[in-house]
Amino acid sequence: MFEMNQSKVWSFNPCFYAMVSEVGWYSFQQKDLVGHLGFIDDKAQRGAPVVADWAIRNGSCPEEGKDIPGDYACISANSYCMDANNGPGYLCQCSKGYEGNPYLLNGCQDVDECALRKQDPKYEDMYPCRKGICHNTPGGYLCKCKLGKRSDGTNYGCRPLHTTAEQVVIGTSVSAIALMALTCVLAMQVQRKRHKKDKDEYFKQNGGLKLYDEMRSRKVDTIRILPEKDIKNATDNYSEDRVLGIGGHGMVYRGTLDDNKEVAIKKSKVINDEWREEFVNEIIILSQINHRNIVRLIGCCLDVHVPMLVYEFVSNGTLSEFLHGTDHRSPIPLDIRLKIATQSAEALAYLHSSTSRTILHGDFKSANILLDGQHNAKVADFGASALKSMNESEFIMFVQGTLGYLDPESFISHCLTDKSDVYSFGVVLLELMTRKRAIYANSINEKESLSYSFLLMFDQNIHRNMLDREIMDKETMVVLEKLSILAANCLRPRGDDRPTMKEVSECLQMIRRHPMHAASDHKGDSSAHHNYEGSPSPSTAVHFDETIYKSIETSRLVQDLVR
Repeated sequence: MFEMNQSKVWSFNPCFYAMVSEVGWYSFQQKDLVGHLGFIDDKAQRGAPVVADWAIRNGSCPEEGKDIPGDYACISANSYCMDANNGPGYLCQCSKGYEGNPYLLNGCQDVDECALRKQDPKYEDMYPCRKGICHNTPGGYLCKCKLGKRSDGTNYGCRPLHTTAEQVVIGTSVSAIALMALTCVLAMQVQRKRHKKDKDEYFKQNGGLKLYDEMRSRKVDTIRILPEKDIKNATDNYSEDRVLGIGGHGMVYRGTLDDNKEVAIKKSKVINDEWREEFVNEIIILSQINHRNIVRLIGCCLDVHVPMLVYEFVSNGTLSEFLHGTDHRSPIPLDIRLKIATQSAEALAYLHSSTSRTILHGDFKSANILLDGQHNAKVADFGASALKSMNESEFIMFVQGTLGYLDPESFISHCLTDKSDVYSFGVVLLELMTRKRAIYANSINEKESLSYSFLLMFDQNIHRNMLDREIMDKETMVVLEKLSILAANCLRPRGDDRPTMKEVSECLQMIRRHPMHAASDHKGDSSAHHNYEGSPSPSTAVHFDETIYKSIETSRLVQDLVR
């Protein structure tokens, strides 16, 4: 459309205006020539669309598989060539989903169908996505169904995932599950609170507060009070692979604390209230024990129904395994056996007389003597773990101990004394000398008591037949005779006739330091060792007196129990 300055002749000759438009787009109206205030109508003022029918005449669309000529006009990506329909030549078009100028580099740009849908409702029919979520893609778009809906079989429609009836059932089920989950969460919270309350109650009940006060007043800083979670972590939640042993008082686990310290954890069986009252006092006493041949108490756990004790871990097993293990039976020299006996005796003597309060072991046996890598003995499972520390006059309803090591006098009188440990030590000494178990099988596979058999044969002066042949020779026989007399005296029927553990320890120390000197004393003067043995040696051809016969009779109690 063009305009010339002919305003002066406008009133009588308005035909200076002309426009070109698409056929059918415009129909002539008089008002288009005379607009408001001398201007043309808005429709004419906006202009008219023009369609140019043209093509690139000096070429054609390249054939597939052939080189594209250098003057090829469709240079934009996402464009294609089409033959002209108004004569020779070709035209360029943007691919579907793209718009722009295909004759320019990168002239065809992606059409964002999703944005157009939002801008103008008319595009919703052009790019349908019914009840779905529109996602634009290069050259097109995707219609993804919302959560809870699925495709209706077309690319652009969604319908509910479930029918109304199914939705009702699912809704009811989800509500029920949510209610159950909420109930479980509330129950767990109540259970946790109750569990914490129980732990606090156990801690108080087991004397935790009293233990704190005692440790503070006595300035004890060697005992750790460990929560149960630390014990569970140390033992892999009481894994069977961690079990070191099972005894009459409970189970022992091997554990590793957070500081990588290896420990042995004693988990006792159910106990009574009287036991609990003594527990704190025993912990304080055990915390004061410092002896190289006694397993050291590291800590305890009180926030459980039955308190647990944590000891140092000794790596080489028990004396019972060392003497009687079935895996292999390697020779054990006499000096190692003497060392183990002497160290064990020193440990018991320390417990009986070197602490502020006499501590009785009450279950002394080879299974409760641990060995380290150098075969040093460490006495374990005593004091609070066995709860045998009591006055001589105290009566106990049930005597606890291990058959074969149990003092017959304590079994009859129901009174536990330090001489009860002496009797048990005598049995262990026999184990070291004979390498037989406290209850062993004889040649006809009958169970016999080691103490009973030894005393019977000792009275007949044929006890050498019971000794371990691995350690019997001319040089060791005099030492073995001394040890035999010492063991017989430890096994006397009356506790008052037995030596104390201090005397036993001194005797063993003398034999270890001067074995030949001890032997010569034994041959020359029987009174020289009377304080330790209490009776002459069999080598003087003098047999046991009446008390020894009584010892044999008393030992038959054990033999009868075995049978």
